[in-house]
Amino acid sequence: MPQVTELLGSGALLLALSMPSGCSSPAGASSPQLAVATVGVSPESTDVIVGAQRTLTATPKDVTGAALAGRTVTWTTSDALVGSVTSDGLASGLAPGTVTISASSEGRTGTSRLRVLAASPVGTVTECASPRDGWIWCDDFEQDRLSSYFEYENPGGRFTRVAAVGHSASYGMRARWAVGAQSAGALHLAFGATPQAYMKPVDAGTAKYREIYWRFRVRRQPGWSGGGGDKVTRAHIFAAPTSFAQALAAHVWSGTGEDADYLMIDPASGTDASGTLVATTYNDPNFRWLGSVRGNTPIFGAGASNVWQCIESHVRLNDPGVSNGVFEVWLDGAMEIQKAGMNWIGSYGAYGINAINLENYWNSGSPAVQDRYFDDFVVSTQRIGC
Repeated sequence: MPQVTELLGSGALLLALSMPSGCSSPAGASSPQLAVATVGVSPESTDVIVGAQRTLTATPKDVTGAALAGRTVTWTTSDALVGSVTSDGLASGLAPGTVTISASSEGRTGTSRLRVLAASPVGTVTECASPRDGWIWCDDFEQDRLSSYFEYENPGGRFTRVAAVGHSASYGMRARWAVGAQSAGALHLAFGATPQAYMKPVDAGTAKYREIYWRFRVRRQPGWSGGGGDKVTRAHIFAAPTSFAQALAAHVWSGTGEDADYLMIDPASGTDASGTLVATTYNDPNFRWLGSVRGNTPIFGAGASNVWQCIESHVRLNDPGVSNGVFEVWLDGAMEIQKAGMNWIGSYGAYGINAINLENYWNSGSPAVQDRYFDDFVVSTQRIGC
C-alpha cells in the first residue's frame, strides 16, 4: 500500500504519495514529464537588412532528439541595440552588426546567429557603376547590356529596353503580352563554369558556384489582371554539353488557381538522391521535385499593381551526402519564403549554379493586353538587399 504523508505549505494541504519499490502507479496517475535536453533554433544563422524581420523557430527536444510539445520558451538577445527578439521569436535588425538570439527552455538553451546588414542605397539608377563585393553581374538597364546575355528572347518585339519605365523613371525592360499570348520574352544569363561555349558566361567562366543570390525589381501596369502570370525567374545548373539538361532548377514563380496572387518556390533536381545526373533535357520528366512552398503576401493581387516590388532569391547547394541545402526568397528586404534541409544534388559536383533567367511566360496565356517591367538585376555571392 502507498504511504500517505500530509505536508503543510502556504496554507494548502498537499498529499505526497511515495510508492514502495515494485508497486505500480495508482490508476489514472500520469507518467513523469520528459526533461528538455536540448533546444534547436532554426535557422541556425541568417542575415537581415536593418529594419527587416525574420521569424525564428525554437524546438525543445528530449535526450533522443525528439521534439517536446507544450514547453515554455524564453527568447533573449545578446545585444538589444543590434537585434531584438519578441516573445514568439520574431527577430528584428536594428543596426549593422552580429547578434546572438537565444531560446531557453527548462534550463537548456539554443542559439541563432543573426547578422544585420546595412540598408545600403542599392537599386538606384547608378548602382552598376559601383558594384559591391561579391557581385557577379549588375544590369540597371541604363546601358544596353543585352548582348551579354547568352539568350535574349524578344518575340515580336514584346520584351524591350525602354526609357522612363524603370525604377526611379529610369530605363527598364518592358514585357508586353497580347491577349492569349504565352511568351513575352526572357533574359538568360550565364556565369561560372558551363558545359557549352554557347552560354558565354559574364565572368571568367571557371567558378563552380555553390551559393548564389539574385535580386531584381518588378512592377505591373495599373489594372493588371490574372495573378502572377506564372514564370518570373529561376536559377539553373546546366550540366550537359549537347543539351540544356539541368542538375538543378530553382523556380520562383506564381501559383495557380487560388494561389495565383502569391509567389512560390518550386525546387527541382536533375540528379538522383546520390548525385548521379539523370536529366537529359530541359525540364526533364525525371526531375526530383523537392516540394513547393508558397509565400504569404498576395503581391500579384489587383491592389498591388503599379508598385515596384523587390525580389531577392538565394540558393545554397547541399554539401555532399548531407541534406543541408537552402532555397529562400526575400520580398522588399523581408523573408517571404524559406525551405531548408534540402538534398539538392546529392554529391554531384561537375558544375555549380551557372545560369539565371528573368522570364515572362504565361502558361494559359494572358487574359488581356498588359505590361510588366523589370529593373535593377544583380547576381551575387553575398546578400544584395533592396
